[in-house]
Amino acid sequence: MTHLLALDQGTSSSRSIVFDADGRIVAMAQQELPQIFPQSGWVEHDPMVIWQTQLATAREALSKAGLRAADIHAIGITNQRETTVVWNKRTGQPIHHAIVWQDRRTEPVCAQLRAGGHTARVQEKTGLVIDPYFSGTKLQWILDHVQGARTLAEQGELLFGTVDSWLIWQLTGGAQEASRAQARHVTDVSNASRTMLLNIRQNQWDADMLALLQIPSAMLPEVLPSAADFGQTHPDLLGGAIRIGGVAGDQQSALFGQACFDPGMAKNTYGTGCFMLMHTGERYLLSTNGLLTTSAAQTDSRPTFALEGSVFVGGAVVQWLRDGLHAIKSSSEVEALASSVPDAGGVTLVPAFTGLGAPYWAAHARGTITGLSRGSTLAHIARAAIEAIAFQSTALLAAMSADAQAHGGTAVSELRVDGGACANNLLMQTQADLLGVPVLRPAVIETTALGAAYLAGLGSGLYANLDELRSHWKLDRRFEPQISRDEAQSRLAAWDKAVRQTLAQ
Repeated sequence: MTHLLALDQGTSSSRSIVFDADGRIVAMAQQELPQIFPQSGWVEHDPMVIWQTQLATAREALSKAGLRAADIHAIGITNQRETTVVWNKRTGQPIHHAIVWQDRRTEPVCAQLRAGGHTARVQEKTGLVIDPYFSGTKLQWILDHVQGARTLAEQGELLFGTVDSWLIWQLTGGAQEASRAQARHVTDVSNASRTMLLNIRQNQWDADMLALLQIPSAMLPEVLPSAADFGQTHPDLLGGAIRIGGVAGDQQSALFGQACFDPGMAKNTYGTGCFMLMHTGERYLLSTNGLLTTSAAQTDSRPTFALEGSVFVGGAVVQWLRDGLHAIKSSSEVEALASSVPDAGGVTLVPAFTGLGAPYWAAHARGTITGLSRGSTLAHIARAAIEAIAFQSTALLAAMSADAQAHGGTAVSELRVDGGACANNLLMQTQADLLGVPVLRPAVIETTALGAAYLAGLGSGLYANLDELRSHWKLDRRFEPQISRDEAQSRLAAWDKAVRQTLAQ
């Protein structure tokens, strides 16, 4: 029992990865997750498809690895955060599609909360800004717009969860009527911290936030540390009962998988969006630069924190080049297309397709392309798209370093990177050039899943301590800055101008 199974339920796919005890990938399976767009700014998933694809990939990964349930020490779960699921605990059926983290339908409610003077109170308690991004107003919307939902919730018939809670409930018995009453309704502190309902200093649901959003407390899952006993899988699902020993939201899981256990260490994940986190240890720092304070993955009951910045559209801009502009046939072609020109030719792309996240927090913003000329080609736009990912991430690190220095810390001295898009060497070099600090790509870039596996191994006793996990981190490639700081500042100034033009729409 020296293998670990990580379930990685993301925005665009469900994946399962089997790791050995040294953190090496043994087998992997993946299925695409269909996206549902009911109207502009709305994004949904079918919760049953989330569950079905995740279970199917878990079975496939075990089969590929030639392993049985008895060979797996524990399961770790990591997931798209903030995405909101509400289901009937007796029937097991969702009452509405899952509302995805990207969804912006609750901006009018958020605007009312901001206008009502609640911003400071929400940030003080939850570490978050008031934004449709987070689960609280999504949950409120479901209760207010699904017929009979609020009454059922108040009667204790409905359960709320982020995707981790939904999967755990299914895995531990909810998938079968006969065992449904024994299903665990739990979450971990890192996912709970993204709901706008948790007091992250106390790791408890906050009565004031529940009252503000009119959320019945009976709907909410129990909050556990990220390395804990989350129950056992029903034996019929994977051929035997397996302990669920670790759970963390995808970005906190990636921070853990990158072995960023100490204050001042930072990572950036390049996925559908980009998510940068800097560990701050037990210090609760409130940002004055548009960042969030969030719970880091926690191995015991002591609260630990991170500063976080979120870019809503990262790798998704490459998907847009493929599906919207038909500039490429597959995402893997973008690096070659962008590299076919020496620079973006004055073109700047601000991919505010669903608003701008940190440090701008402009829900109304929409994408722009500026600097076009008769000489502009698809290659220039592709290059500008790659650069846009790096520009947005640079803005996050600048804000992060400013917050750290304001509280007596130091600027971030290196950035560890992961996620699918970090395989793009042009993007990584551009990132190092703009940041002015080394960018470190690890040997295993599946650090989101790896973090969940590590938490599961720690929570179930396979690993002794964090020092053992530190020794597993291995470098693949180090990208050093290759342009002067003057040139970097000039390029950043052009980006800032394009953002101002975008915000002025």
